[in-house]
Amino acid sequence: MKKPLIVSVEEVSVDDYQQWLPFWLEYQAFYKVSLTEETTLATWNRFFDDNEKMYCSVARSANSIVGFVHYLYHSSTWAVNDFCYLEDLYVTPSARGLQVGKQLIEFVQKQAQKKECARLYWHTQEKNLTGQKLYNWIAEKPGVIEYRMPL
Repeated sequence: MKKPLIVSVEEVSVDDYQQWLPFWLEYQAFYKVSLTEETTLATWNRFFDDNEKMYCSVARSANSIVGFVHYLYHSSTWAVNDFCYLEDLYVTPSARGLQVGKQLIEFVQKQAQKKECARLYWHTQEKNLTGQKLYNWIAEKPGVIEYRMPL
């Protein structure tokens, strides 16, 4: 196993847009989606809107972003306290396998614990085998299958 890359994980800053954007576009490319610029800007602006429960945190190494995590809080019919949904996780290829993703997830876990969330959860695609190695190491797979209906 490779030696972990120790990073600082912190909330994203408005000044980080130019570093965050290429990673966001690479993340979309991996999942074979292309979101509009309007959606990207709306997403970015939500991170800084106090009325939103959506957040972005970044992993930094030597003052450069090497990964990000997007997460949000929402109510659930299954619990009194909010759930925390980890929606997006991206680590630049040069930092993969160095536990940067683990550090980002653990950061979200701490945020969810501070808010006394009832659950932290996320989804991934079946083809994301690299990500699943990490997820299987640090979390449990509940056997849920997701279905989508066009709107």
